[in-house]
Order: sequence, then C-alpha cells, then structure tokens
Amino acid sequence: MTDSATSAQALPGRRERNKQRVKNHLYESAIKLITVKGYEHTSVDEIAEEADVARGTFFNHFQRKEDLITTWGERRRVRLTLGLGGAESEPRVCLQSALERCVDVLCEINEEEREVTRAMLMAWVKAGRPMQEEPFAGEIFARVIESARKRGEIPGETNSLRVGLLFRDVYLGTLYRWSQEKGGEMDLRTELNAVCSIILHGIQSAPKVRQSAR
Repeated sequence: MTDSATSAQALPGRRERNKQRVKNHLYESAIKLITVKGYEHTSVDEIAEEADVARGTFFNHFQRKEDLITTWGERRRVRLTLGLGGAESEPRVCLQSALERCVDVLCEINEEEREVTRAMLMAWVKAGRPMQEEPFAGEIFARVIESARKRGEIPGETNSLRVGLLFRDVYLGTLYRWSQEKGGEMDLRTELNAVCSIILHGIQSAPKVRQSAR
C-alpha cells in the first residue's frame, strides 16, 4: 500500500467531517447560550434552535445535555497539552520554572474565555464533575513533581501523584474563586503562583521544637 493510500485512509471521510462540523456547531451554539443565560436556564430545544437543527440532531451527537460539560473539559485538556508541549516532563527544567509554565498555560486558557469559564465551571461544580472527571490537571502536575524528584530537587520518597492532586485541588479552588469574583481585582496568574509557592516552600521555614513544660 502506498503512503498516499495510507494517508487517505487515515483522513476522515466527508460524512465524518460533516458529522464533526454539526457537532462543533451545536457545541458552539450551546456555549454561546450558556454563557449568556446560564447552564440551568438553557434547554436542549434552545440549543437546537440556535444551531438551526432539529432537536433530535442534538441527541445524535450528545446523549444528554450534561455531555456538553464533558466536552468542554476535554477541549480544555487538549489546549493544555498543546500549550505545554511536553514542558511538564522536560528533565532540564527546574521545578519552579515548570510550575510557572503550567500556571501560565492554565491562565491563558481561562483568561481568554472568562465568561465561558464562569458559566461552565458553575455547571461543572453543580454536576459534581471537578473531582470525578478532572484527573488530567493532577496528572500534569504529578509529572512536574516526578521530574523534580528524579533530578533530586525534592525528597526521593515524595509521592508525585499525591502532590500533583494537591496542586490540582488548589488550582480548581483558585479558579472557582477567580471566576466568581465580580470586581475583577483578583489576578489569576498572581494568585496561582502564590498558592503554588506556598505548597512548594511551605508556611514554615523550619519546624519549631516545642518546649516541654517544667
């Protein structure tokens, strides 16, 4: 089989391209409505009308409305992976720089679509999704920690996944506070770097020895 024939087989056909085009249009129409009206106040009928398709077409691409939340998360994970470009596992990058790179990419994603993030994150939280379906950010942070552990920057007995999940939880909590903040005074990048620094360096420079009572 020639290379051109192999490439042709690898490329999606017209039917699949059209199917993906309709799904993307439905998703974008849904995000537009949800950003304005909120997730709970946006119906499948309204999404179909906005996309100018039949109601049944929605269910040809999404089994339920909640699948829009999952798709939103999946698309963000793709953007995060592309934005990092493997930097989280780069052995020559120090821990501090790797964490700052992760924060930069996460902030770029969220700041570009703050209103969308606010609306979808609210839907995500109410659906109980963050802790159940967002292991990916934790895995990214875990790879950063594991690289640092292998370089000897942190103790060898460090549980990289546990620390990665801690960074993930702090990220999600900070993101939620930022997305709901009305005054616009909270800078996401500054806040995330600050809390990451606290985790990295601790709140005590050294443990204090408790004096025994005499």
